[in-house]
Amino acid sequence: MTQGSPLTQAAVEDVPARLSVTDRYLPVWIGVAMVAGLLLGRMIPGLGEWLGTVEIDGVSLPIALGLLVMMYPVLAKVRYDRLDTVVADRPLLVSSLGLNWVLGPALMFALAWIFLPDLPEYRTGLIIVGLARCIAMVIIWNDLACGDREATAVLVALNSIFQVIAFAGLGWFYLTVLPGWLGLEQANLDVSAWQIAKSVLIFLGIPLVAGYLSRVWGEKAKGRVWYEETFLPIVSPWALRGLLFTVVLLFALQGEQITNRPLDVARIAVPLLIYFAAMWALGYLVGKGLGMTYQRTTALAFTAAGNNFELAIAVAIATFGVTSGQALAGVVGPLIEVPVLVGLAYVSLRLRKFFPHQEVRVDARDHAH
Repeated sequence: MTQGSPLTQAAVEDVPARLSVTDRYLPVWIGVAMVAGLLLGRMIPGLGEWLGTVEIDGVSLPIALGLLVMMYPVLAKVRYDRLDTVVADRPLLVSSLGLNWVLGPALMFALAWIFLPDLPEYRTGLIIVGLARCIAMVIIWNDLACGDREATAVLVALNSIFQVIAFAGLGWFYLTVLPGWLGLEQANLDVSAWQIAKSVLIFLGIPLVAGYLSRVWGEKAKGRVWYEETFLPIVSPWALRGLLFTVVLLFALQGEQITNRPLDVARIAVPLLIYFAAMWALGYLVGKGLGMTYQRTTALAFTAAGNNFELAIAVAIATFGVTSGQALAGVVGPLIEVPVLVGLAYVSLRLRKFFPHQEVRVDARDHAH
């Protein structure tokens, strides 16, 4: 990891100019999608109930399809032949595990008790969100901020494996054991490792396998140039289309609760805002302290800040019910995460001059969808 050459720096500085109109104004489209979802939820009676009638592992089928469509193009872009260089980067892997599984859950536990001491259902929901670590949308945010795509793929896979092993135990610790030690109200979370594994296999495994096979078969049949210059520009826009579709449905699903309980939503939103911003900032501080490149620091920061909201929602619904306060807190999670981390992706681009850079890669053109 050495300081990039002037050519590399100039290429990095040119990144915002490479962004498509959709990428450049993504916060606007996110806002439009949120409003559209709220209007749909209010104007079409029973829409939320219909969206929840057919589920995949506790997540509405249309939302699940939106997530899969969103994930596939980004994972199809990953250069799987470069993953060995990421796996060899032990400071990156260790710092990611520390941020995700030591600091992240502890910070969310503290914020939930500080801001929601009198609302146990929402507090429990927030703690579950803090335990559900990065999987889906974090790859979109990292890509938008021009982070290391291969590093993000490895970190997401690593944290997914750790999630299957640690989620239930940490849930028991933060909802039952630690509150008991501190003399606080205790809650119970009955979730099996298989429930968590199913979520990981569906929302990461399916698009990951599809993306890997696309890369292998596409390059074998047509060559890398065709794959990079013809195939990827066709599928790339579907990542953001899937994201916007998912945002619309999320807001439509909870539109009535959001509009009828605005103060509750606001109280849930405050600790979430602090959490996402703090975890992102800590990721950059750790990356800077360890001398990481901008690309890998960005991957570290967004995998630390992002959450596996589909798992959090599925666990909350399966354990406490679809209309519970815990489920509402789970849904508010991505509603705050989406605009906050989109905004932080643009802030990240402004920070790139303070970090060394990897050699510029042809993949940067993927942003010019």
